[in-house]
Amino acid sequence: MDTLGLLLQGFDVALTPTNLFWALVGSTLGTAIGILPGIGPALTIALLLPVTVSVGPVSAFIMFAGVLYGAMYGGSTTSILINTPGEAGSMMTALEGNKMARAGRGAAALATAAIGSFVAGTLATIALTFAAPYVAELAFYFKPADYFALTILAFTSVAVVMGSSRVRGFISLFIGLAFGVIGIDNMTGQPRMTFGFADLLDGMELTVVLVSLFAVGEIIYVASRYRNRNDEIISVKGGMWMSKSDWKRSFMPWIRGSAIGFPMGALPGGGSEIPTMLSYTLEKNLSKHKDEFGKGAIEGVAGPEAANNAAAAGVLVPLLTLGLPTSATAAILLAAFQNFGLQPGPFLFTSNPELIWGLIASLYIGNVMLLVLNLPLIGIWVKLLLIPKPQLYAGILIFAMIGIWGVSGSVFDLASMAFIGLMGYVMRVYDFPIPPLLIGLILGPMAENQLRTALAAGQGNPAVLVESPMSIVFLTLSFLFLFVPFLIRKLRKVA
Repeated sequence: MDTLGLLLQGFDVALTPTNLFWALVGSTLGTAIGILPGIGPALTIALLLPVTVSVGPVSAFIMFAGVLYGAMYGGSTTSILINTPGEAGSMMTALEGNKMARAGRGAAALATAAIGSFVAGTLATIALTFAAPYVAELAFYFKPADYFALTILAFTSVAVVMGSSRVRGFISLFIGLAFGVIGIDNMTGQPRMTFGFADLLDGMELTVVLVSLFAVGEIIYVASRYRNRNDEIISVKGGMWMSKSDWKRSFMPWIRGSAIGFPMGALPGGGSEIPTMLSYTLEKNLSKHKDEFGKGAIEGVAGPEAANNAAAAGVLVPLLTLGLPTSATAAILLAAFQNFGLQPGPFLFTSNPELIWGLIASLYIGNVMLLVLNLPLIGIWVKLLLIPKPQLYAGILIFAMIGIWGVSGSVFDLASMAFIGLMGYVMRVYDFPIPPLLIGLILGPMAENQLRTALAAGQGNPAVLVESPMSIVFLTLSFLFLFVPFLIRKLRKVA
């Protein structure tokens, strides 16, 4: 069946009353957590994993998609009104958005952010609709050596790009790989790194690790640095509609931001930070109002916000087609698939088209819901910023503990949550990035399995890893990620 026919079937799934309800819940929840600083989509989805076990996979992923898109929308509100990005991808929005708010143009800034998010989200979802099936078809030609090379590319790119230091990035990655090999070896049946604990024979529980690193670690970090002060919230002045000049100046940045964000989000290690920075720089260079940058240029809000939302859709391409997470949120979504006994990849498009196309169709619906939620209700969302942090984070901690206990009923898992939560706090303090750990934990077993399968097929000859053009391309890209930045720095010193 052609793509449009499959998409129409997806709308049949997404437009059922139950799934519309979950899309609304996800969109509302995503907007709320995007507005609350420090609570991103990764943390929210991790917390929801234990309580969505009883919900069907289609409804659960429609809700998760709403959370992902909603957080991208909501993050702009705190960036503009209190100069505090709720999400990493909203950092660039704060540069011009907060200046616009202080100049009494907060309403226009919020409007261009919301409409730009809608435009970019819709364009990126269209690109996802038509690109995903072709990428999934390509994946059928992958051999074990190709998959192994692809995981190496994911490891190196994420470890190098994320965080301030590649050493810290690789330490985080290796911790994740170590977690990934705990349990019984699938090929030999021997226990590995269990230290005599029977609870570890099945490996590290993904939900425990995710909730611990994102919820417990973040809570300890916030508590250790909490100062009882109130951020200055700038009130929203004027109507929520932009002037004719604002529309004219925002339109092309929305389009350019979408074009930058989608492909960058699909690349390993791309995330949302890099495309938003690129979009801001591009708009600053192309704008006819360069003198306004740094004082509240609307292009500096429109472009980065569009790039931010387009990147969120781009992240779903490698996740759905190859089972390859390129960000922390994507890694948690992959864990959610595994919780339901599903493995994203080309076979999921044929074995479970209801889930894949229902999810893609729900992105169109969620975008409309988010536009309706964001433009008229911005005054209500701002009230969330008044929730005191001690009560907010105490509630999150209780919710996390109940969730972990509800899934396993294991005291060992609660103890693991406390230990890994402390480790997450230490990583946060010393600036060790979390995404490489998650991707090492989730992709490590896959990389090991593909490596051993490839070597078995080649009778132990390592040359089998570089026999196909695809594996050579992936390994070459991994090499470039590792050494090109180092060589550029050396050349600069010489010059």
